[in-house]
Amino acid sequence: MLTALADAPRHGYAILQEVRAITGGRTRLLTGTLYTALDRLLQQELIRIDHEEIVDGRLRRSFALTEQGREVLGQETERLRASLAEAERRLALGRTVPDGSTA
Repeated sequence: MLTALADAPRHGYAILQEVRAITGGRTRLLTGTLYTALDRLLQQELIRIDHEEIVDGRLRRSFALTEQGREVLGQETERLRASLAEAERRLALGRTVPDGSTA
């Protein structure tokens, strides 16, 4: 969800769509899950309410990353990058045949 907010503020439904797009459709958040997570991220001060508006008689809130949220997303990106590098290293080792050459 932090990634979905990294480039622009978004309202709830737009976050759902963005998460689906980012994950190639592999992740489909339910509305209840989304708003529970948004409340948690607000409490942790990783996101903030960017603005509110009334649309079709209903309140629509748009959310944006805070500086702390950007830092956390950056740290997670580095952690994932390190995990990816280790996976690639191990896969390369798995290509070695018993005589020490590579396949």
